[in-house]
Amino acid sequence: MTEKRPIHPDFLYHLELKEQELIELFADLRNYILDLYPDCNELLYHTHALTALYSTSEKMSDAFCMIPIYSNHFNLGFNKGTLLKDPNRLLQGTGKLIRHIPIEKVEDYRNEKTKQLILESIDFAINDMNKPTKTTGKTISKIKKK
Repeated sequence: MTEKRPIHPDFLYHLELKEQELIELFADLRNYILDLYPDCNELLYHTHALTALYSTSEKMSDAFCMIPIYSNHFNLGFNKGTLLKDPNRLLQGTGKLIRHIPIEKVEDYRNEKTKQLILESIDFAINDMNKPTKTTGKTISKIKKK
């Protein structure tokens, strides 16, 4: 088991306003993603949703997945979901690129089908990256302080 990165204080400030069950589910999914790709960068935003993106670089455009947290639910989003193979038809959405899996319980992502989709999205992002990154394994907050 790898050592987990602490949740950034800027993100935690907003996350702690959510229901405890949602917080625990988010933390487990976050740790699952970090276990699958420990060198990814975690980019944090607070716009229409509190969002953690997981990227092969320090750029949003190189993100392979994201967890947007809304008022009382969240999704496992795939930034280039329409370009991924999805033989099990897990992905939902109608956007040009982004697709998501609604997350309500641990079993929605801790399964072989979702794991394979995450790994495929990591491989896709690495191969799609314009140039190698110098930043790896970092958490970068883009959340504006109040």
